[in-house]
Amino acid sequence: MSFSQESINDILKKFNSERIPYISVEELAKSNTNTIILDAREKREFDISHIKNAVFVGYDNFDLEAVKNSLPNKDQQIIVYCTLGVRSEDIAEKLDSIGYTNIYNLYGGIVEWKNKDFKVYDSKEKETENVHVCNEYWSQWLKKGIKVID
Repeated sequence: MSFSQESINDILKKFNSERIPYISVEELAKSNTNTIILDAREKREFDISHIKNAVFVGYDNFDLEAVKNSLPNKDQQIIVYCTLGVRSEDIAEKLDSIGYTNIYNLYGGIVEWKNKDFKVYDSKEKETENVHVCNEYWSQWLKKGIKVID
């Protein structure tokens, strides 16, 4: 079975409501230092590869109350990402539901970030070519770097 005819855009349209606006990887790369970047993947994914200065919040065990307590400014810009942008939309919607007003979903997630030649880092904050791609299905969209699936 081949999925190669689908694009990231097709996948996001299929799985997302698009209630949370997207932000491009280029826009994130230019964003100011006050932007909060939240990683909505699992810890093992985050440890293999993440965007510099991202804060791990997880997905399966996401704790909305803990995030609310650590981010009291509900107007601060928050960008949530995951592998492609599906799980991150779920987390962003939860934040939206409790009054956060400046939330964006990173279009294409860490895959698009790496495909556009932006750096990713491992658990020791060292640059890496490894990119955790969640599963075999999502891995097809990573064009640069080394695909990691566990």
